[in-house]
Amino acid sequence: MKKSVLVLGLVALFLTSCGDKKKEEVKKEVETTVETVVEEVKEEAVAVVTDNIELGKKLFTEKTCATCHNPDMKVIGPSIKEINKIYAEKNGNMVKFLKGEAEAIVDTDPGQVAIMKANLDGFVKDMSGDELAAIAAYMRSYK
Repeated sequence: MKKSVLVLGLVALFLTSCGDKKKEEVKKEVETTVETVVEEVKEEAVAVVTDNIELGKKLFTEKTCATCHNPDMKVIGPSIKEINKIYAEKNGNMVKFLKGEAEAIVDTDPGQVAIMKANLDGFVKDMSGDELAAIAAYMRSYK
């Protein structure tokens, strides 16, 4: 009887110790899978942002925004970097401005604003919100 109890105790001990190893293996496998998925999501997000910036660059050029706005210096309108600086300082929304839903916050001279609004009405009125967001992403890519 004592031998039976001893054997049963050893079997129970063996089974529980094997279970712990299995749990550790499963935990490591789950952690590895989660890390892999997180990396894939990060890579996909970077690709989406890059594609969005590329689309913004294309639209910025095609819609002739580049005629007035240079990345580093004022041409006709303020530089892209200056626009970014002011929008960041004033917590402005470029997309809302491009849609005509927000006032000008960079160059507020009434004559300049009138010219800018006329240009925006001609160039961006038929653009989707996603396209306008791509232009804003492209502009924000200049630091």
